[in-house]
Amino acid sequence: MIRGNALIGQSGGPTSVINSSLAGVIEAVRSFSLVEEIYGMKFGIEGFMQEWLYNLSRQPVRIIKGLRTTPSSALGSSRHKVKQEDLPRILEVLKKYNIRYFFLIGGNDTMDTIHRVETYCRDQHYELHGIGIPKTVDNDLFGTDHTPGYASAARSNILNVKQAGILARDMQKVDQFVIYQTIGRDAGWLAAATALARKDEDDAPHLIYAPEFHFDREKFLWDVESCIKINGWVSIVCGEGLKYPDGTPVSASVTKDKFNNIEFGAMGGTSVGLSLHRMIVSKFGFRGEFQITESLIMSDFVRASQIDLEEAYQCGVEAVKLAEKGESGVMVSIERISNEPYTIKFGKVPLREVAVSAKPMPREYFNEEGNHVSQAFIGYIKPLAGELPEFIRLEKIMAKR
Repeated sequence: MIRGNALIGQSGGPTSVINSSLAGVIEAVRSFSLVEEIYGMKFGIEGFMQEWLYNLSRQPVRIIKGLRTTPSSALGSSRHKVKQEDLPRILEVLKKYNIRYFFLIGGNDTMDTIHRVETYCRDQHYELHGIGIPKTVDNDLFGTDHTPGYASAARSNILNVKQAGILARDMQKVDQFVIYQTIGRDAGWLAAATALARKDEDDAPHLIYAPEFHFDREKFLWDVESCIKINGWVSIVCGEGLKYPDGTPVSASVTKDKFNNIEFGAMGGTSVGLSLHRMIVSKFGFRGEFQITESLIMSDFVRASQIDLEEAYQCGVEAVKLAEKGESGVMVSIERISNEPYTIKFGKVPLREVAVSAKPMPREYFNEEGNHVSQAFIGYIKPLAGELPEFIRLEKIMAKR
């Protein structure tokens, strides 16, 4: 083990709890005897190459404590894809500031970044301990039961669909359908989570479509018509990454980001929600609406999951513990022991197994038709989302003359 300074970065999209992970790292590193100064990347690896660094060692205690209850990304983020020609410059700055402990908080692409930097430093005989800290609302990282950020985003989506469902139910003589689009490029974890909004058979959501299944237009329209015949209206939740069997996005988006991922949001043109809306209107002539929350649910701290906040902080602490043991090239993982009572433990997974690839939902988490979830998934998501509000409805006691 070597004495030196620590570097912390945040990358990718914001979450309600990513700053809690940042606080965990900072507070744990302050008691790490081999670390002298703690630096923070301003705007991720992109800012680091410009030497835009915060001195986190000098931050007041109240600021670090306050991070645990502050959403978004306090250090600023970046979606810069590290190129081979960037690595010498990154190493140059690491050496200049004598950085020997590197902590990066993020998702798939972020884990690819730290993996490449850590590997390059090793090849150049520069001792650097690189530890990844999981973060993504998509919940699609390999090697971990779930990721900090997911539970809070899931809870926000659940409450949105629950409340929008009540509105749509009561307004069904005006609008016969409502479509809610969630984030989820390759996996349907967030779309699936909204199933918790449903208590009674006719509650929203009636239909859930995830990227794990190829989209079938005719089957979709049949599902919609069936629900409207039964309930008088239909609530539909869809993941943004829905694709046809040939791989064409249902959104018809062709725009790609720096990591060669299709942009399904506002930058990508027509959304999935709008595409489904047009299909229904064209086929049946029904009136309805679509709702897209995008980044709003990422930093919805008012609805943050308490379990999520605590686990995010502990992931930061666990990352420092791994570094203290001399570990490198690994990401902190969460291993679930049981659902009831909800019990977990922290572990580690090699970065090479996490980087880039996305983790889809297992087939057993869906129903047979692939248009809703199974009880196995309800057991998985329920402890993460926490207690939900109960709403009432009028009993069907009709007036008599």
